Parts: sequence; structure tokens; C-alpha cells
Amino acid sequence: AIGVPDAVRTESIKAFLVLAEDQQPSDALAQEIREFVKTRLARHEYPRDIEFVDSLPTTTTGKIMRRELRERERAKAASGHQTKSG
Repeated sequence: AIGVPDAVRTESIKAFLVLAEDQQPSDALAQEIREFVKTRLARHEYPRDIEFVDSLPTTTTGKIMRRELRERERAKAASGHQTKSG
């Protein structure tokens, strides 16, 4: 998850999820995940946006490269391309 610019909150949380092979991305699944997470995190901590991805960028030691996710989001914003999963 990363922080992304938000007009109302200044910044909001966006989660990137890789689904198990037997799962299909959908708005309903994104909403179900959001509702589940809301019961476990504070209101300001849960992701407002969820994007399903095939893979996450990782370092050679397996750590998620959040910097690359942020750069990807900046490029989308600069091109005017926004993806919303809910």
C-alpha cells in the first residue's frame, strides 16, 4: 500500500493486491476486502482504493519496491489516467 494524493484528505491509502490464481478481480471483491480491512484498521488507515495487479515490483531480497508503485501512480496522474477499483 502507498499514499496517493487525495483532494479531500490530502492523502489516502491505495492498496495493490495480487490475487490467488482461483480469484478474479471485481468491484465486489474490492468492496469485500475494503469492508474486511475496515474492521481491523482505524478509519484513516484502510485503503480507499484497491488495484489488482499481476505482480508487485520487488527487490532481489523480495521486499516490495513501494517507490516504483508511487512512480507508477505519478505517471498515471500526469497522463490524466486514473484507475479506480472502488
